[in-house]
Amino acid sequence: MALRFGAAGAAVVAAARADHADAVVAEIREAGGTAIPLSVDVTVGDQVADMVRAALDEYGRIDVLVNNAGIVRDQLAMRMSQSDWDIVIATNLTAVFTCSRAVLRPMLKQRGGRIISVGSVVGQMGNAGQANYAATKAGMIGFSKTLAREVASRGITVNVVAPGMIDTDMTADLGESAQAAMVSHIPLGRLGSPDDVAGAIGFLASDEAAYITGHVLSVNGGMYM
Repeated sequence: MALRFGAAGAAVVAAARADHADAVVAEIREAGGTAIPLSVDVTVGDQVADMVRAALDEYGRIDVLVNNAGIVRDQLAMRMSQSDWDIVIATNLTAVFTCSRAVLRPMLKQRGGRIISVGSVVGQMGNAGQANYAATKAGMIGFSKTLAREVASRGITVNVVAPGMIDTDMTADLGESAQAAMVSHIPLGRLGSPDDVAGAIGFLASDEAAYITGHVLSVNGGMYM
């Protein structure tokens, strides 16, 4: 997503824990784009406020926020620890509220902006062993639809992209047999790619999507319809 925005000419703020954003920023810059890395833990409100301040200091405005932080702590609900529930809620859902609220003031002032959150097909259909994760992704949809109604009059759109099974390090760790089992439930017969997700987010951030808000754009190969 960061690479796509950089290639499109956007000034990118790549935020991640520790130095995890450094590599993508270097790649954007090597391609002639503009980007800065920030070390941020989105579960810490003060760090989120500092992130927004740094973006405004560097670029003067914030046009697009992509909420993409996410973790899993999978376990059947009856065996799930309180700590595993709490950390997934804090990272995947509460941080969406914290980051979105932090950018609202500059977006309201400039009378425009895009807030796009990365959900999941699991938030639409559920998945055994992922009660905490599914709850965050379903909650993200309700939050986004509500926020979309609250800020539409100021030209701010709020949407969700809900990927299905995407070919990432996380799915690679499942092994070939588990991947094959997942693909058997996907009508298009393959895992999605990060580019598939980035393309959907790029579209929702573009002028062509100016009349789309409160929407969940599924990028799942037909896994859930």
